[in-house]
Amino acid sequence: MKSTLDQIEDIKNKGYSLDFSDVFNHAFENYKKIAVYAGLILLVISILCFFLGGGVLVALYGAEHFNKEFFEGLQQNQPEGTTLLIYTLIITFVTALMTPFTAGFLKMADSADKDEMFNFSTVFTYYKAPYFSRLFVTALLIGLISGGISVAFNLIGITFIDSIIAILISLFTSMSVPLIVFGNLNTTDAIKSSIVIVSKQPLVIALLFIVAGIGSVIGFIGCCIGVVFTIPITYSVKYAIYSAILEIDTPDSIDSIGQPDPE
Repeated sequence: MKSTLDQIEDIKNKGYSLDFSDVFNHAFENYKKIAVYAGLILLVISILCFFLGGGVLVALYGAEHFNKEFFEGLQQNQPEGTTLLIYTLIITFVTALMTPFTAGFLKMADSADKDEMFNFSTVFTYYKAPYFSRLFVTALLIGLISGGISVAFNLIGITFIDSIIAILISLFTSMSVPLIVFGNLNTTDAIKSSIVIVSKQPLVIALLFIVAGIGSVIGFIGCCIGVVFTIPITYSVKYAIYSAILEIDTPDSIDSIGQPDPE
C-alpha cells in the first residue's frame, strides 16, 4: 500500500472522484452502528463537564453572582478587545485539549466499519503518544489562526467576513485530524494535505458537512438531550469522506504500546 504522502501526491496531480450519495450512505450506515454508544458517551461527558465547569465557576465567584442581571448583562455587553482575546485563547486551548477525545469517535467509526469491537475507552485512544501532541498542536495552531483573524475583524467591526473566513479555514483543515490518526502524518503535513484534499472537491465535501450539521441539529427539535445521539453523524461523515479518498491501514495504538513511535 502506498504511504499517505504518496497518495496525497497522486491526489495533487490527478485529483479524485467523490460521489455524494455513496459517501453519505456509507456514513449513515456506519452512524447507525455507533449512534447509541457514542451518544451515551457524549451524554455522560457532557453532564460531567457541566457540573465540573459549574462547580469551578461557583467556587471562584460564588453562586449569588450568577443571577438574572448577570445573564442579561452577558447578552447585552460585547466583550472588549482584551477580553475577546482571552476568551479566544481559552476556547482554543480547551478545543485543542478535547481534540484527541473527538478523534476517538473516528476510531470508533473505523472499528464499527470493520465490525471490530469498541468500548468506552476507544474515545480516549489518542491521548497516547505520538497522537496526542500532534492532535493538540494541530488544533491549537488552527484555532489560533482562525481566532486571531476573528478577533482582528471584530475589533474593526467587520464581523461577517471573519465568519466566512472561519468557515473556510474549518472546511479546508477538516481532514487534518483523520490524516493524523489514520495517515500517521505530523502537524504540518496533515494541515497541508487536508488543504490539498478539500481543494479538489470543496463543494461536495462542504455539502456533506452541511447535511451532517443539519442531521446533528435534528436532535434539538424533538428533545435537546437528543442532540448527543445525532452529533456522532458528523464524525461518521468525516470518516466516510476520508475512507472514500484514502486507504486506511493504521495499527491500534493500544496494541502498539512499547513499539517505536512512528516518525
